[in-house]
Amino acid sequence: MFESAELGHKIDKKAYAKTMPTLRADLLDVQYDLKQSGRFPVIILVNGIDGAGKGETVNLLNEWMDPRFIETYAFSEPTTEELERPALWRFWRALPPKGKIGILFGNWYADPILRHSLGKTKLAELEEHLFEINRFEKMLADEGALIFKFWFHLAKEAQKKRLKALEKDPTTRWRITADDWRGYRDYDARIEVSQHALRQTSQAYAPWIVVDGSDERYRAVTVGTILLESIRKRLAWEGDTTRRIASAPIVHPIDSSNLLNRLDLSRKIARKAYPGELEHWQGRLNLLSRHPRFRKLSLIVVFEGNDAAGKGGAIRRITSALDARQYRIVPVAAPSEEERAQPYLWRFWRRLPRLGRIAMFDRSWYGRVLVERVEAYCSEPDWMRAYAEINDFEEQITRAGAVVVKFWLAISAEEQLRRFKEREETRFKRFKITEDDWRNREKWPLYEQAVCHMVDRTSTEIAPWTLVEANDKNYARIKILKTLCERLETALRGKD
Repeated sequence: MFESAELGHKIDKKAYAKTMPTLRADLLDVQYDLKQSGRFPVIILVNGIDGAGKGETVNLLNEWMDPRFIETYAFSEPTTEELERPALWRFWRALPPKGKIGILFGNWYADPILRHSLGKTKLAELEEHLFEINRFEKMLADEGALIFKFWFHLAKEAQKKRLKALEKDPTTRWRITADDWRGYRDYDARIEVSQHALRQTSQAYAPWIVVDGSDERYRAVTVGTILLESIRKRLAWEGDTTRRIASAPIVHPIDSSNLLNRLDLSRKIARKAYPGELEHWQGRLNLLSRHPRFRKLSLIVVFEGNDAAGKGGAIRRITSALDARQYRIVPVAAPSEEERAQPYLWRFWRRLPRLGRIAMFDRSWYGRVLVERVEAYCSEPDWMRAYAEINDFEEQITRAGAVVVKFWLAISAEEQLRRFKEREETRFKRFKITEDDWRNREKWPLYEQAVCHMVDRTSTEIAPWTLVEANDKNYARIKILKTLCERLETALRGKD
């Protein structure tokens, strides 16, 4: 990729002085058009050779544009908090919302390239990182993001000349460090790794753009023009109401049997046996949560289920066994305006627990393939691709040390009707029943179908679904506590 890049470009001062006022004004105009549209974010990834003008170019962009709608993030070594989360976590939180521009220095390419060029990782590990990046960028693009990936390039001798010039000038000497010269000495190894990374991750939805960094005027005009033309084109495309997006068909069973209607909802636990079972499993969970090896893990518990299936009661039986300082309950309702301006997973990314902590999600990211699917809050292509995106997300958090336990609480339509009526008639339970609950009940077959597809496509070996027969609340609570204990015990043994 670098061999084919043309280097040595220059723009003379007169041409630059003539071009820049118009380019700068046009960029400001298109920035306002982007904000007014509010339909997609712009993500600019800045990478390349030390001394190739990355910082100068970013400074120009910030100078030319309205600072209210553009934000720059520079990432260095991860903090302790960041190390306790998935590798992409700190980048997830820096993503710009729709209508704004985000510039990311030291982004998700920096560490994999550097570590492999220094011999700290094997090729298989690098390939795994690059595969994960491709999947992540595909999800961002599918969610609407316009992604620019700029690689600022210099030949080795040009880099040496540039570093010496910066070091000689008293006003720029501070910018050159031992790491910059170390990068020059390792130039060949870094270029080899970088070329491989760029080839593997230059995709139609997020291609790499190699910028000749030898002339400051040329690189400024190049980057500014690419941003201007691409954002303009995307704004016009977003305004085209005739475009259509197709998706692959989903397979439906040819009979009425499915994994939900095959559940034995008559399962019960004897009333006399329940208190003893509850005490046993709560005590066991408490000990597991205080185990020294749990500090190297986190626990993420997902609760989904029919309305009135008993999610809240089950969560309270779990929290009764835990130290209040150790857990967090995340109730999930309709997304806020801030959350709608980000990828649908964003509001869950930011609530992930650190190591040694527990998060319980009352409803979760599965809303994309349940309520959003059934109520047509998103398109079919959106919820169809969400299965793979959710599997990727759960794989990332399990690799970072999370134990993911997912429950679907199932009750019969008759039991749900009984509980709805009880809620209406009981004063302190009336807040639990809404018009939406009754409306959702009318779509029971559609939700049942969506749940079956969800379990089929997202029950993996690392994050399996547990179907809970919940007509009897006591039975459901014990099954949930027992499952949590068994999953935690297995994970703790793996930390021996």
